[in-house]
This record gives sequence, C-alpha cells and structure tokens, in this order.
Amino acid sequence: MQVTIDKNSGYCFGVEYAIQMAEDEMENGGELYCLGDIVHNDMEVKRLNEKGLRIISRKELKDLSDCKVLIRAHGEPPDTYKLALKNNIELIDASCPVVLNCKTG
Repeated sequence: MQVTIDKNSGYCFGVEYAIQMAEDEMENGGELYCLGDIVHNDMEVKRLNEKGLRIISRKELKDLSDCKVLIRAHGEPPDTYKLALKNNIELIDASCPVVLNCKTG
C-alpha cells in the first residue's frame, strides 16, 4: 500500500493563525503559555516549545498571574476570560473566527 499526502494538506487557517500569533509573541521575548496543545501535532508542539511556548492545563492556569497566555484556535469558555481578568493574565486570543461564529441549538 502506498500513502500519498496531498500537496495542499496542512493546518486549517485558524491553527496557522494561532501558530503565527504564538511565534510573533515569542519574538518579543518573555514566556508565553498556551492553554492546551496549540495543534494536534507532537513535532510542531515540540518545535514551539523549543522557542518558548509552555503548554499548560486548566488547573495550572488557575495558579498563574501576571503573565501571557495564548488562547488556541479552539477558543475558550467565558470562565477562562474571567479568570484571566482576576489573575492579571494578558490573553493572546487566537480563537478561530469559524469557531467563534458557530451557533448551537
């Protein structure tokens, strides 16, 4: 069996946007946290980690303050934004516009 990868395959524009935002922010120096993996690709997560992106869990987010946290393309519920305000966390919001425009019900 032969597996062929389409020449146009890759990340959706929302994930590409989030990765670019993370890289731009890390170029300015300082530590940048990301709430969950920025992309479901271990090699890319490792590459970004080597540049300074720190993946954190929701539990870890609660213990942070006075820092920057990237919201990945998947978006976050309102409670995340409230916690950020309370803990003086600057959010770098890379939520995908398609995700933000999804309506349920």
